[in-house]
Amino acid sequence: MSIQHLALLKEGAVKWIEWRRQNPEIEPDLSEANLRGANLRGASLRGVNLRKADLCKAKLITANLSHANLAHANLQEAQLMDANLQEADFSIANLSEANLRDADLGNANLIGADLRMVNLKGANLSNANLIGADLREANLSGADLGGAKLGRSNLCEANLIAANLIEADLTGANLYNAELLGAYLYKANLHKANLSEAHLSKAYVFRANLSEADFYAADLRWANLVRTTLAGANLSKANLRGANLTAADLTGANLTGANLTGANLQRAILPNGTT
Repeated sequence: MSIQHLALLKEGAVKWIEWRRQNPEIEPDLSEANLRGANLRGASLRGVNLRKADLCKAKLITANLSHANLAHANLQEAQLMDANLQEADFSIANLSEANLRDADLGNANLIGADLRMVNLKGANLSNANLIGADLREANLSGADLGGAKLGRSNLCEANLIAANLIEADLTGANLYNAELLGAYLYKANLHKANLSEAHLSKAYVFRANLSEADFYAADLRWANLVRTTLAGANLSKANLRGANLTAADLTGANLTGANLTGANLQRAILPNGTT
């Protein structure tokens, strides 16, 4: 860490921005810096090394942290609304209870990050890497997660209402009791995901891979499941009332106690013995 760089930043965002404008060739080193509660609204921190920095409760609203190194940093309860976080490295970072509403996290690295109860409403997480991230009770309503890597992530009780999960990889993810009402899961991969007691009413799941996923007691009323792969899935006690399962592959699926009232099963491949 550079003591000079830290001192400059602590003098305020205006002075910091001017210094960076005058010294574009310098790559600031703020690794392990104590910036707890600092007001860095609108600060230019593009490409800055903030590895292991303490930014707990820091104000980073509209700040530019694109390409910054925030691996292992503490951003608990930080305010990052409308911040530019494209391609930033947040691996193993603590972002629990942070506010990232409408932030841009496109292509960001969030592997193993702590995102419990984080506010990501309307945020851009397209193509972000969230493998193994903890997103329990996170607010991702209306967020763009298109093409995101969410394998083995924990989305238990997360709010994903109307979220874009087109072509997202959710292999082995935990979505227990998650809210996915009206979510877009076109071509998403949910192989072996846990969706027990999840709410997918009116979700768009066209051509998704749901093979061997667990939908025990899940709500799939009026969901669009056309041409989905549900081979080997556990749909016991699932509510599929009015769901569109046209040409869906249900080979080997467990439909014990499932409610299929009014469901469209035209051309669907049903488990042996199902009537």
